Amino acid sequence: MKVCDARHMRSIDGAAVKAYGLRGLQLMENAGRGLAEAVKKEATGLNPRVAVIAGKGSNGGDGYAAARHLKNSGFHVEVFSLARIEDLKGDALINARAWQKMGELFFILTPAQLKKHVLALRHSSVIVDAIFGTGLSSPVRGISCEVINLINRLGKKVVAADVPSGVDASTGRTLGCAVMADVTATMALMKIGLLLYPGRSLAGRVDVVDIGVPLSLLEDERIRWNIIEDADMRRILRPREVDAHKGAYGHLLVIAGSPGKTGAAYMSSMGAMRAGTGLVTLGIPRSLNPAMEAKTTEVMTAPLAQTAGGTLGTASYEGIRAAAADKSALCIGPGLGKSADIFSLLKKIMRGIRLPVVIDADGLNVLEGNLSLLKEAGGRVVITPHPGEAARLLGSSAADVQADRLGAAERLAQKSGAIVALKGASTVVAAPDRRVWINPTGNAGLSTAGTGDVLSGMIGGLLAAGYPPLDAAIAAVYMHGLAADELKKNGIEAGMMATDLLPVIPRILNFFIARSDGRQG
Repeated sequence: MKVCDARHMRSIDGAAVKAYGLRGLQLMENAGRGLAEAVKKEATGLNPRVAVIAGKGSNGGDGYAAARHLKNSGFHVEVFSLARIEDLKGDALINARAWQKMGELFFILTPAQLKKHVLALRHSSVIVDAIFGTGLSSPVRGISCEVINLINRLGKKVVAADVPSGVDASTGRTLGCAVMADVTATMALMKIGLLLYPGRSLAGRVDVVDIGVPLSLLEDERIRWNIIEDADMRRILRPREVDAHKGAYGHLLVIAGSPGKTGAAYMSSMGAMRAGTGLVTLGIPRSLNPAMEAKTTEVMTAPLAQTAGGTLGTASYEGIRAAAADKSALCIGPGLGKSADIFSLLKKIMRGIRLPVVIDADGLNVLEGNLSLLKEAGGRVVITPHPGEAARLLGSSAADVQADRLGAAERLAQKSGAIVALKGASTVVAAPDRRVWINPTGNAGLSTAGTGDVLSGMIGGLLAAGYPPLDAAIAAVYMHGLAADELKKNGIEAGMMATDLLPVIPRILNFFIARSDGRQG
């Protein structure tokens, strides 16, 4: 499913009118009908009183159209306008005039008028937020902010039209103050700001409303942003052959671990096994091999030469090269440590072993100022930074990355030539050609040590099984988040551990494989 920002949505609306001859008034009518349907669902079992709060733009026009449909369905509807009728234009004005002929319209232009209508708003069972929509680009102030704050205090069911008012549709940032909605009925396409925080937490459940825009406009390849969904899993994941053997699903070499960080090596190795790869070998400092042989029953180990400090380094390279001879992919970084020798080792691996590779954690930390090394790999690399690691690689701050997660992931992909999975709430997968996927799965339970190691192992396992880097990243990120969502459904969020994900991942993998269409993306 494509996702758009505010600018692209305006372009799509314009093309529907100009290129296809559709009328803006008809699109608004469809939007109002869809908004009304969302209200009806939310009002089930409640007293049928609805308050629509309308702004002066197209979002307000959607609200007026919804008010008509709701009144025709038997609801008691009152509309409260934050603009004078003479300030309305075009299709919004037509719908406001139509409403005036069939229902009650009140004006909230001053704090005194707001105070006058508080009681009516309090007696409503559902409040429809049709104040701003996607056109908002500056902070909300004055009476609009007062109304939004009142909506949030009243504790009523709230249905937002397109995006909750006060949320930037393109970034998810809040502009001054913002409505906290239970449901958002967004028009034609999902908006980026409904998938990124804090907008995602303010939108509630999001329903995409078909307003009659031609499908060719909604699926235009020039729209670079996508939401990962079940259909992507059915496209990417291949059915298992009935006569397959372990060699048919690849052999991953994991280069990980150092004193005190064997858990990272274990979790990435097991993440690969649980993602369906046939064989996994863990390359580990020689002194740690006895412990890891005891801990990793299904995972083989390759004891490697180590530094005086017990970590891997350039002395380990020949052993790694020999171990990689019959492997199909590499996973490098979890728990390696941050010595200068690690970068020298990584440079040797990247230049001397031509396998698909996922790089995580300490493998990324040593790349600061050295991203050009990844470009030498010719597009066979996936990197999985968290915001702090991405900031170091970009020469910025974690706050800057979080303020523009999509932009940061895009820049990092272009600078490195790698597929980037920028971890965090709403993980972003970006390709060097500027295509971006936003992941809707996952929850706060993932904010614990080791979950990233499981993810890097899953990506590595899929790479080893022959999936292209982009597909491996998309599928692993989505299933990783779904595993956390399944645990949350069963009452585990606070206190979730990375190893809790491991037994859940195969159930999710097999669910999608059973529904796969058998095509590799």
